[in-house]
Amino acid sequence: NDIIDARCGWAGSDELYIKTTARTDDRTLFEFLVLESAQAGLSWITILRKREGYRTAFHHFDIQRVARMTSEDIDRLMQFGGIVRNRLKITAAIANARLKAEPGFHAIQQEFGSFYNYVLSFFPDRQPVVHHFRRLEQVPATSAEADALSGDMKKRGFKFFGPTICYAFLQATGFVNDHLEGCRCKVPDRPLPDRRAEADSRR
Repeated sequence: NDIIDARCGWAGSDELYIKTTARTDDRTLFEFLVLESAQAGLSWITILRKREGYRTAFHHFDIQRVARMTSEDIDRLMQFGGIVRNRLKITAAIANARLKAEPGFHAIQQEFGSFYNYVLSFFPDRQPVVHHFRRLEQVPATSAEADALSGDMKKRGFKFFGPTICYAFLQATGFVNDHLEGCRCKVPDRPLPDRRAEADSRR
């Protein structure tokens, strides 16, 4: 069904599914980048049920601490049942956080002031896309923004972040609002804050 109990039908009745809201802090954006990358080939609910495990495994998504994780940490996490034990995905999460000298999350922060500003740079007028779909079959698997963002991140060395995963990331973090008309999680159109001046002042 398209709508179940006044919610999008894809959410079913599981309370772990979270209302889409705009997430603007880099730690949370990094968390969702890791979680969405881990989802590749799996269901989103599988990852949500392991969310606390990921927080434990990756230092509550402290980007610089994750960037300093070593091969020994990877071996340790391969024995930790709280996350998906896939060596390539674990390695990618660490590589995607790498510090300034390497292509990664921290390098983007240095270049754009924040990862949030970087993502917004791919959107018209630096604002989220709000769709007004009425049926689940209308929701796309990707978009021009997701294709462009994913392509740029691939050039920068990011792993497990193709267009479909990227689009899911944009949905989960509120940069794209695909809640159906009639869903109680559909929020009124509202602008995201522009933090370019704030980022410039910290440089």
